[in-house]
Amino acid sequence: MVAREFFKSLGVSLWFMVLTFPLVAVRVNTIENTIQWRWANLAIVGVGAFVLSAVWRWALVRRETMLANAASGAGERSVRVWDSPVVTRTLGAALLVVFMGIPWLVSTYQTNILISFFLYVMLGIGLNIVVGVAGLLFLGYAAFYAIGAYAYALLNHYFGWGFWTVLPMGGVLAAVAGVLLAFPVLRLRGDYLAIVTLGFGEIVRLVLENWSDLTGGPSGISNIDRPGFFGQEMTVAGTNIYIYYIVFVAVLVTFVVAERLKDSRVGRALQALREDEIACEAMGIDRVGVKLMAFGLGTAWAGFAGVIFAAKTTFINPASFTFFESAIILSIVVLGGMGSNWGVILGAAFLVLLPEYMRAFSEYRMILFAAAMVLMMVFRPQGMIPARSKQYRIVDRELELSGE
Repeated sequence: MVAREFFKSLGVSLWFMVLTFPLVAVRVNTIENTIQWRWANLAIVGVGAFVLSAVWRWALVRRETMLANAASGAGERSVRVWDSPVVTRTLGAALLVVFMGIPWLVSTYQTNILISFFLYVMLGIGLNIVVGVAGLLFLGYAAFYAIGAYAYALLNHYFGWGFWTVLPMGGVLAAVAGVLLAFPVLRLRGDYLAIVTLGFGEIVRLVLENWSDLTGGPSGISNIDRPGFFGQEMTVAGTNIYIYYIVFVAVLVTFVVAERLKDSRVGRALQALREDEIACEAMGIDRVGVKLMAFGLGTAWAGFAGVIFAAKTTFINPASFTFFESAIILSIVVLGGMGSNWGVILGAAFLVLLPEYMRAFSEYRMILFAAAMVLMMVFRPQGMIPARSKQYRIVDRELELSGE
């Protein structure tokens, strides 16, 4: 079997060398009218293809072995590190302490990166309620992000309303928009629901781009006020630190609410809807109400994040809320683990922080991103930190009867 896999990898290597031969081995010098043969490049391609193919085949064999072992020991539940409340609480406390002190130790640029990271964590947790907990495929999430951002920008620009006044309103407006979207799509599921939500996201973006009299069109809205702190004047660095703590507290609130939601009555109804919609309705759960609640709860956090984003950048335009933003947020949820809030944090770190600290590979960022997604879908489709599902066991107990 090993020899067969070896020859298969060798065949893949030779095939790649044949395909890439005109590109990597032949170089035409038009000035001197000569041809340069770059055999070393061709050898590198061959060796690289062979190694990648061999590793890929080894990983597939290992995955099949692990699945077979798991199937043979189906009655035994493996213990994961993330299943321990002590580990999760310790890790959470450590992260809390680290992130509380980071803005005083790093530059303004690094603080801005962390603010963006927290915003994507907040968006990912909100989308996780709809996609991970309720099981509703959502591709237009950036539209509600835009609703919150433009709510603050417009109310601040035309009426002079402050950040703290509009912050709850942004979440409410996004939730209302989510519920209004949910009404016509109550009977849709799967790909059809994804297409409708994708269309809604594009409609919102095009309305913002073409309603120039109100939204400024492609030019956007500038000079948006930053959050105030009892009327005190702050420097640029101080304002960034202030916004950092605002979004940090917002992420903590979002995380706690989402964690409590999963174990609540509403959360269990959402999970039942995800597992089997027909059985969910047969058990007496209001399918319509649960779907409306999922859309409303999930999109509200996008509205809050949009208000904070507009206050942070002081300028917004429709280019900030394209389908690519929705795809990134959905990728964070899928990569981290659908239904897992810890997974969302790790997925956001992988997709937001890692590219910023690996700018030397910026030209290959999309290739690395695509390769990571393919590897995750093949070898760990449940995500980096899968959601923890509770299991119940019925233990038979012997009843001891004492005679008189």
